Amino acid sequence: MVKIGLLSDTHAWWDDRYAKYFAECDEIWHAGDIGSVELADRFEALKPFRAVYGNIDGHELRLRYPQHQRFTIEGVDVWITHIGGYPGKYAREVIPQIYIHPPKLFISGHSHILKVLYDKTLKCLHINPGAAGLYGFHKKRTLVRFVIDRGEIKDLEVIELADRRQGG
Repeated sequence: MVKIGLLSDTHAWWDDRYAKYFAECDEIWHAGDIGSVELADRFEALKPFRAVYGNIDGHELRLRYPQHQRFTIEGVDVWITHIGGYPGKYAREVIPQIYIHPPKLFISGHSHILKVLYDKTLKCLHINPGAAGLYGFHKKRTLVRFVIDRGEIKDLEVIELADRRQGG
């Protein structure tokens, strides 16, 4: 069993509550637009950290993290990318691979819109954790926690940090 802390679109913004809410997690996953090497270093100091780069991430982050991460953990095939779309409207870049070899869990960021959807056609759970940083049009900053246990994805929690404009 692994407990995952998931976020995206931090845009170089650190909130001390990341450490608080992810304290009991085994790993932290970031779905792109990290925003700075310093922020990535802070996450890496907290927990094992898996990340992909996003469209705003510079050269150093693109060297450090891939555009796509595909791996198996606790019997679940996971695919993380920044610009991936969602069921019924996947990004051109992930088609046709998502249809040829669908993961059990597909995670993307970019839209700043929190979404948890099940794709019945692909038998795939899609999670977009929304945006945890201040930059963007989103109203609430969000994080997601969940458990992967012997092939099951369960105990998903959405955490609202605050109104984006307030930063706190």
